[in-house]
Amino acid sequence: MPVALVTGTARADSIAAAIVPRLAADGWDVITSDRDTGDYPCDLSDIAAPTTLIERIARERGPLSALVLSHAHGVESGILDTTAESFDEHLAVNARATLLLIAAFARQVDASGGAIVAFTSDHTTGNLPYGASKGALDRIVISAARELGPRLISANVVNPGPVDTGWMDDETRATLLAYQPLGRAGTPPDIAGITSVLLSDEGRWISGQLLHADGGFSARF
Repeated sequence: MPVALVTGTARADSIAAAIVPRLAADGWDVITSDRDTGDYPCDLSDIAAPTTLIERIARERGPLSALVLSHAHGVESGILDTTAESFDEHLAVNARATLLLIAAFARQVDASGGAIVAFTSDHTTGNLPYGASKGALDRIVISAARELGPRLISANVVNPGPVDTGWMDDETRATLLAYQPLGRAGTPPDIAGITSVLLSDEGRWISGQLLHADGGFSARF
């Protein structure tokens, strides 16, 4: 049974939480990780933690074949009120940990290769450190597709747009629905399905892409 790691699984209504059972149904041995919860709790702001996490899983459960990066640190602030400390923490969790997880993952894959899926966001204005760190994540993952392709590793970034994970109030939902061609908000199972495809043998021909899996929401731009 191939092994997959899904990060950022703490919240029961999150995208990551929906991905776990979908991958299990696909036949993956799914391992979860978050800061204080999951099969392997891990504080990704610690510079040594990402590599240690991957190496421990590979040692105890066998080589990983899939890496799903859904972890995120996010504290809303803008240019005038973002502190250096906050900016650094966002970069540490959202960008640096992504780089280190991918590198450790690539070092331990077997001859069959593997697949990486990471999640990003367009939310930048008023949420500057989060958006900037997600922009760095985008470049890291797309670069990984080129550099790690010879190891038979695919890598893609998915932008799910606004997904109803419990944060939308009625006013927000109504506003966003006006821009949704399909007439409804995205749900975690929608994104779980996309992830399933990208991790499949057939889906791994898709690589090096930033995919807007948002029901057409981004088509308004």
